[in-house]
Amino acid sequence: MNERARHWQYDELPGVDLLRARYVHKTFVRHTHENFVIAAIADGVEVFHHGGGDQYAGAGALALVNPETPHTGRAGVPEGWRYGAVYPPPGLVAEIAAETTALRGTPGFVSPVVDDPYAVSLVHQVLRAAEEGNALAADTLLRVAVTRLLQLNGGPLPRREVRTAGARIAARARGVLEERMTCPPSLERLAAGLGTSPFALLRAFRDVYGMPPHAWLTDARVRRARQLLDAGTAPSEAAVAVGFTDQPHLNRHFTRMVGVPPGAYQRERKNVQDSR
Repeated sequence: MNERARHWQYDELPGVDLLRARYVHKTFVRHTHENFVIAAIADGVEVFHHGGGDQYAGAGALALVNPETPHTGRAGVPEGWRYGAVYPPPGLVAEIAAETTALRGTPGFVSPVVDDPYAVSLVHQVLRAAEEGNALAADTLLRVAVTRLLQLNGGPLPRREVRTAGARIAARARGVLEERMTCPPSLERLAAGLGTSPFALLRAFRDVYGMPPHAWLTDARVRRARQLLDAGTAPSEAAVAVGFTDQPHLNRHFTRMVGVPPGAYQRERKNVQDSR
């Protein structure tokens, strides 16, 4: 079976990423999203590492990932998996929760997998409406889908408070990596600058962010590259601007996290901008 994917935006759903894909051999490395992930499995099985263990989502189920939550992705059966996904921003989910639920605090999803063929159908209807340019249907169906999933599986997200000394060091290390994205220090130099040891920093960073510093940095670089591509920067220039050695280096990591190459990603964004 051939793999195929389309990652795009629809002008009438601002800030919401959309994806249709079939993957067989595709493997997503550990990464995060700024938005929620609502992935509706049409057939096959997706396996994704989340919260310390592997989760399995088959046909009629949804894979649900909260913002800033590390996760992976791969096929759980030889034929792979086919799915459609919407990525609503936290602000939109909070707005919907405030109008339609009694949830307090910052809303999110409790379980990473929910079996609900009706919600799966709603997600695919959102994508179909976006493809057809039906703004009223796309917006309505997205809100209905998010409402249903919050009512079935919603809860307040835990606050990520920086209280322990290790958590404070991890936060400072993240700040250094953000500032020095194109020329980061070694783990030893980073730890020495923060007054700790390399292994203590590594443990603290994993505990807070769910991945080691080098993996977090690659994730952050891809996120920043997406912003540059959205703004019209050429992939070759975006690669160097975020600290990758060249465009093939960006292509490799971008595809393993976003699901499509940066060139295809940017072409879809350009189509949205042209429509505006």
